[in-house]
Amino acid sequence: MELVRDEQPPPAEAMAVAADDGTKQQELSRVVCFGELIVDFVPLVGGLPVFEEPGFKAGAGGAPANVAVGICKLGVPAAFIGKVGDDEFGHALANVLKENGVETRGIRFDSHARTGLAFISLRSDGERTFIFYRNPSADMLMVPEELDHDLIINAKIFHYGSISLIAEPCRSTHLEAMKIAKEAGVLLSYDPNLRLQLWPSPEEARKEIMSIWSEANIIKVSADEVRFLIATSSTASSDATDNNNKVFKVEYEEVELLTSSSDHDAKSWRPNLKLLLVTDGPHGCHYFTPRFKGTVATLKVPVVDTTGAGDAFVAGILTKLVQDISLLEDEKRLQEAVRFANACGAITVTRRGAIPALPDTETVLNLLREIAITD
Repeated sequence: MELVRDEQPPPAEAMAVAADDGTKQQELSRVVCFGELIVDFVPLVGGLPVFEEPGFKAGAGGAPANVAVGICKLGVPAAFIGKVGDDEFGHALANVLKENGVETRGIRFDSHARTGLAFISLRSDGERTFIFYRNPSADMLMVPEELDHDLIINAKIFHYGSISLIAEPCRSTHLEAMKIAKEAGVLLSYDPNLRLQLWPSPEEARKEIMSIWSEANIIKVSADEVRFLIATSSTASSDATDNNNKVFKVEYEEVELLTSSSDHDAKSWRPNLKLLLVTDGPHGCHYFTPRFKGTVATLKVPVVDTTGAGDAFVAGILTKLVQDISLLEDEKRLQEAVRFANACGAITVTRRGAIPALPDTETVLNLLREIAITD
């Protein structure tokens, strides 16, 4: 089975990085993403239970890997650090990233474990559920000694999720990578990307996700993840993101529980946190900084498949931030950056799959121009 490859060529700048020698790649990989790289099996039809699907198409997946590809498609060089199996799937995944302009010298191959797999079931509204095969998969087995320190310390932004916190030795590797980045003055970007079925329990997921919360400079969460993270253990199962029938409109007061540095003062601000973004479905994206907060409206598009939408959003906002971090001090410019990221996510949901659906800059700008004309 052949892995899906994007038909659009990566931007010329990213192509040059992928084709050049390691030294130049290292210098230009402005965003480095760490975590899982797995095979997504996307249904050919959708709207059916997994067992009733007539077939699946294999494609590259894993949120941090999707973000790396998304950033490269938007014209900013990015690298990926993670581990796959020394098998046909693993090498195919590495090739997909390389073909999309991602620096891949941080990828390691495990000869004793297989590449992780995820079967995706699509509902009629484009929402999806996952069945994972990783017991353990290679991405869970990366050790600190396998980290490429040079890639990390030469980045501007180091991005990661929470799935790599679930099990050792990858958890220790994740923490070590964050330490290396922080000591080098690299900004830390965090998208928990909760997949509750992978965790031993909701309580464990909440504890581990929040264990590194205060270290991050940039955090993106969904509204339902906010509700999950601030819930008590007695309400954890009902508030979990696996309940796809719920659509939340998050309240600013709820988010302040995640931005606050004190349990007793909700208005205090975590010292490392520069930006918290909460994607809230049809209610838009809420942004929070130490100086201001607000909401940018959602772009209305027909939904085919929501896989990769959040990763496209993260790629969009990190692309803007790595080009000019000072926009965090200017609310109007930050709103424009969030609108750009919203457009990245909106385009992605109109197409099947994750990486094949990630847009380039021209496509994003065209959508924004079309919306501006019709508004």
